[in-house]
Amino acid sequence: MKKADFNYIDHYKRDAEEFDYFEHRSGATAHDERRVREYIISEVDVKQGLVLDVGAGSAWVAEKFTRKGFEVVSMDISLKNLIKAKEKVPGTLHSCVSSDAFKLPYKDGSFDLVIASEVIEHVYDPEGFVKELSRVLKKGGQLIITTPYKEKLQYSLCIHCNQPTPLHAHIHSFDENILTSFFRSVEHSALEWATFGDKVLIFLRTYVFLQIYPFFLWKFVDAIYVFLFRKPAHIIIKCTR
Repeated sequence: MKKADFNYIDHYKRDAEEFDYFEHRSGATAHDERRVREYIISEVDVKQGLVLDVGAGSAWVAEKFTRKGFEVVSMDISLKNLIKAKEKVPGTLHSCVSSDAFKLPYKDGSFDLVIASEVIEHVYDPEGFVKELSRVLKKGGQLIITTPYKEKLQYSLCIHCNQPTPLHAHIHSFDENILTSFFRSVEHSALEWATFGDKVLIFLRTYVFLQIYPFFLWKFVDAIYVFLFRKPAHIIIKCTR
């Protein structure tokens, strides 16, 4: 989908008005989101510095990383989300900025760590998105992106415009080949990826007992199922500048 197809800025501002990213989650959804967050945290090699959370959502990045002594900038296009984010994490280590992710208001090499969790599938130009996030990354810094893996995009018919509308506003589907191709023109010293969150485990509702597992043990079980069934729900990519 191209930028001209819809006004993405107005869309995501309206999205924040209609949906509450801070509402309590439960069941399989809560467990899946928890493991995505834990996986991201486990991949961070940076020990200190400035973090940019792109598409801050529920402000979990600020909540987790300020506790570790990082300074975190929650970036979102919606002021409503940012107000809630600051209320949730009010400390001096946390600041909020409303910005378009394609026009970040920062100089080159401003951040030690950039996180974009479950965002890239929503943007009209994913390669441009990666380039802009990489631009503000310091030498030796890390960019971490997660997104659904080989998602089968679904559409419903909009009752207002009578046009096919992507469910959950997911307009792209990715695998490792597509994602890594976005970094060909980006300067980096290392590029790693992994898939996780096996769909068989999700379908069998194993979160009922797996939720008591610490991350390392869950990751071990999940890796076995991903190897056997090859049905991962997520992919994570880590670029070191």
